[in-house]
Amino acid sequence: MMPSAADAPRPEPAETPVLTLDGVHVHYGANHAVKGVSMEVQPNTVTALIGASGCGKTTLLRSLNRMHDLTKGARVEGRVVFEGVDIYDRRVDPVAVRRVIGMVFQKPNPFPTMSVYDNVVAGLKLARRHRRSELDDVVERSLKQAALWDEVKDRLHSAATGLSGGQQQRLCIARSLAVDPVVLLMDEPTSALDPQATARIEELLAELKHAVTIVIVTHNMQQAGRVSDWTAFMHLGELIEQGPTDQIFTRPREALTERYISGHFG
Repeated sequence: MMPSAADAPRPEPAETPVLTLDGVHVHYGANHAVKGVSMEVQPNTVTALIGASGCGKTTLLRSLNRMHDLTKGARVEGRVVFEGVDIYDRRVDPVAVRRVIGMVFQKPNPFPTMSVYDNVVAGLKLARRHRRSELDDVVERSLKQAALWDEVKDRLHSAATGLSGGQQQRLCIARSLAVDPVVLLMDEPTSALDPQATARIEELLAELKHAVTIVIVTHNMQQAGRVSDWTAFMHLGELIEQGPTDQIFTRPREALTERYISGHFG
């Protein structure tokens, strides 16, 4: 079994964060959903975004790889700096951003008409730069990273929809990993899964963070405590507090954080 994130030492902040948010606001028409969030995401860690439903955590997550570009009426203000480049600079290609900052959604969404194999390599085929032997290597590597290879290696050319829900979610993770992202955004990736499948995903996060930086939205505070190194608590669109997970859950600086962690609301 993979080590749990809770058993791993909590890292000190790195000198250079992989993502820096500077005064990020997100609007949906007249709705001001995220209000001036500034924070840093450290490399090779798991950062959990927590807060009550509707607090803006998923909206913030989607701002980190320009997913709001695809939403009519959405507008993002402020800066999201990835490895020294503001991803909202008009010269930056949003498709290129999503190759290095991937996303796994709340519900498993494998391409229904594609096999397991073709789902994994879908992003690479768009680039049209890989030979079949290279694709074979990428499929094996990505499925192993997603802890799925042993379960599907004999059914690579079967329909992806034939997999269980938990397997489909790990396939979506493998599909994201195939293009070698630096950051992986995960929007409540276990909320539609049973406890056993959830445990597999949580174990996987502890391994994956050695290869990619992970930002995860979760409605489950116990999950945040188990899988994350850093936690950011949001309320009504504002970032209330961010810090090492142990500190947020046991010694929060803000009274509102303590009230949420202790179950007084949310």
